[in-house]
Amino acid sequence: EEVDWGVGDFVIFGSLLVAAGVTFELVVRKTGDWAYRCAVGLAIAAAFILVWVNGAVGIIGNEQNDANMMYGGVLGIGIIARLRPGAMARALCATAVAQALVGVIAVSAGLGSAGPIWPWGIVLMTAFFTALWLVSAGLFQKAAGQDTNRIDAGA
Repeated sequence: EEVDWGVGDFVIFGSLLVAAGVTFELVVRKTGDWAYRCAVGLAIAAAFILVWVNGAVGIIGNEQNDANMMYGGVLGIGIIARLRPGAMARALCATAVAQALVGVIAVSAGLGSAGPIWPWGIVLMTAFFTALWLVSAGLFQKAAGQDTNRIDAGA
């Protein structure tokens, strides 16, 4: 009764799922490095969950709260490194910082304060996503230091 999804919602969710799966498959085919594969998988999963949660219920207030648009900037940072392990490690560290900043801005400005679990919902979601970005960054850093089957440790 609380879930009110229409056909468009299922199409969007399905499209996100297919895009995440295809992206993962294409990227991991380029390397046999387990750290790189795990890093890519974790980053894609984090991005997928962030978009899904934000679109379905919102993190700052509800899904219609314009403050949730700040998370688009968080995702944009991770895209700039073009999948090179060293650059991805740095980009995902920056992504984690951006994620934390969005949480700090939201709580300090009282954004979404009408929600029933404010501010703890924002704090917990911020900590969760920040941790995912940092773990993925660590795995990319490990992949950058390996000598075999890497895509490109440069950057």
